[in-house]
Amino acid sequence: MQTQVRIRRETPADIGAIRAVTAEAFRTPAVSQQTEPYIIDALRAAGALTLSLVAEIDGKVVGHVAFSPVTISDGAGDWYGLGPVSVLPGHQRRGIGSALIRKGLSMLRGLGGRGCCLVGHPEYYTRFGFRAMPALVHEGVPAEVFLALPFGDCVPAGVVTFHEGFGATDRDEEAGGAGVNI
Repeated sequence: MQTQVRIRRETPADIGAIRAVTAEAFRTPAVSQQTEPYIIDALRAAGALTLSLVAEIDGKVVGHVAFSPVTISDGAGDWYGLGPVSVLPGHQRRGIGSALIRKGLSMLRGLGGRGCCLVGHPEYYTRFGFRAMPALVHEGVPAEVFLALPFGDCVPAGVVTFHEGFGATDRDEEAGGAGVNI
């Protein structure tokens, strides 16, 4: 019997579940500093979550993906950053993360987006069309893990900056706000 996964936009009632799913998904990866739940909270508090999608099974949130605007030094607009994307460990490797990403990319195109970028594993993200683009850089990040996906023929050139919410840490929450360290 195949489990039905429903992907939809987040609602205010999902915020706690998104935080829990994200924390659990990033609890052990060596590449994580376990700040991902705080990043999502900071993006939400800043009104910078262009898309925040959840995957649910039987009414339970089991996955999440966030898309937020990025700036590019050449002035190109309507580009977005993908991430974090998270799926509960017991539901990983079942296509839920891929479904979240595909739905989000489709929705970004529908919103008039011109492209998307991320920092991540090339082995995973190239299946969606992401690739390293020498004309786009994210300072301090190796070129092989900074990937972009233009939605058309126009590819900008310059330095990509993610929203300041990506600097959020648990210290921001302990200080009583959704501030960010920049």
